[in-house]
Amino acid sequence: MDVFEALYTTRAMRRVKPDPVPMEVQRSILDAAIRAPTGGNAQNWRFLLVDDPALRAELAPLYQDGLRRLYETHYKDALDRADDQATRVFTSAQYLADHFDAYPLLLFAFVQHDPSGGSIFPAVWNAQLAARAHGVGTALTTILGMFHPKETLRLLGVPEGEGWRLACTVTFGYPTGRWGVAPRRPVHEVGYRNRWGDPVGFTVDEPLWNPSA
Repeated sequence: MDVFEALYTTRAMRRVKPDPVPMEVQRSILDAAIRAPTGGNAQNWRFLLVDDPALRAELAPLYQDGLRRLYETHYKDALDRADDQATRVFTSAQYLADHFDAYPLLLFAFVQHDPSGGSIFPAVWNAQLAARAHGVGTALTTILGMFHPKETLRLLGVPEGEGWRLACTVTFGYPTGRWGVAPRRPVHEVGYRNRWGDPVGFTVDEPLWNPSA
């Protein structure tokens, strides 16, 4: 797969099939993850794969409670004034929560003594890009780490007192929908040069990569 196809079409794919992700694909995904840049080559990360239905069933209520609390606090105003596009996003997020225990594979990414996430998130993105190359859809969420970190670490058997923190969770599965370039505000509306608010110096009215290119 062309690298730009992976970059432009790797977006949150929350609706997936129950089909298992083959072990060889999982192997490729994790090997790609650990090739990412890591500050000082410290590699202070751990990646925990979960495919045990019973464990997923224990984690699901925590995730669902976390999303409910998120909607009642941080996202309350956004929900109240949501337009059609925002409503679709919230509906998709709710779908993930409702089906959390049905995803064939979950990845829990941990970091040690690094609250910035400067090393772990490039590694997770590598994993998501590798999954895309294999036709596997992903969605990243930080809800468990925000609302139920202690319970999640306990269920996953993470040792206490070693400074491990759950950075994020990623769902994996073969999507029911089609890949495509996500619509976004163009770069000349969100990019600046030298000073905040100064024009970036170029415009991009349409995605610079498209399937027919």
